[in-house]
Amino acid sequence: MPEFLGPFLEVLIGGLLAGILYSLVALGFVLIFKASGVFNFAQGAMVLFAALALVRSIEVLQSWGVNAGLAIVIGFLFSGALMVALAFAVERMVLRPLVNQEGIILFMATIGITFFIDGFGQQIFGSDAYQLDIGIPKESIFLLEGVFEGGILVNELDLWAGATAGLLVLGLALFFQKTRIGRALRAVADDHQAAQSVGIPLNHIWVIVWAVAGIVALVAGTIWGSKLGVQFSIAQIALKALPVLILGGFTSVPGAIIGGLIIGAGEKLAEVYIGLPYFDGGIENWFAYMLALVFLLIRPQGLFGERIIERI
Repeated sequence: MPEFLGPFLEVLIGGLLAGILYSLVALGFVLIFKASGVFNFAQGAMVLFAALALVRSIEVLQSWGVNAGLAIVIGFLFSGALMVALAFAVERMVLRPLVNQEGIILFMATIGITFFIDGFGQQIFGSDAYQLDIGIPKESIFLLEGVFEGGILVNELDLWAGATAGLLVLGLALFFQKTRIGRALRAVADDHQAAQSVGIPLNHIWVIVWAVAGIVALVAGTIWGSKLGVQFSIAQIALKALPVLILGGFTSVPGAIIGGLIIGAGEKLAEVYIGLPYFDGGIENWFAYMLALVFLLIRPQGLFGERIIERI
């Protein structure tokens, strides 16, 4: 077995697992875009808000004497219900008055939602950084020690994130392809007025998709919060999801995962084998955006996005 293969696989696997964490955030963007055709600028703020709700509810419950396991379960239920309530509020107060408006107007509305969620979250949960521990193992383990000398170092938290993302993608793909609501979501994304004309309740569809995106944000916030701590920099992770969406396609749930894997593996390999030897590091910070730029020039709809054909 070549000596370089073990370190190469270690970097590759670490990058793939990091890419899955990016994909968890990108999934929320895809859900909103599929239902409204609008990029949801507020998804990063939703991830932070859900993580704050979870960690603060767990802390409060434990201060009341509730044991840790039950506090985590109740905290998840409370946070999920809060994200559903947020979806109802967004639909009723923001989206419903903007039905059939231009996409840029809805996009600007999501920017306003972002600042509201950030401010509201700080107001009720505070602006401190919190440690989130829900029992997910965080230790590093060695795999394939019998194959490679010293084995391959992998973080258990990243493995859990990978399994979680896989289950989410499977569930969401089945939801969009096999259920009546999923087909209605795709119809609404194609044409709001046409969907309404055949009896699809646009307002109900938007509540459902924002609620599902909120639950996805809760899962992403839980994983990222367990890894980095719950702090306001989590909202900035949404920026790393942009290249993921460009590569995978804004309308593809599996594409969000494939795009995340490409970005995660690409930036780690570029940093270790190009950045550190030749540029003293730093490539990891901008590699994903350069790769996204190349895709915009060559295939702007992404690997799995739908090709847009306009007939005149």
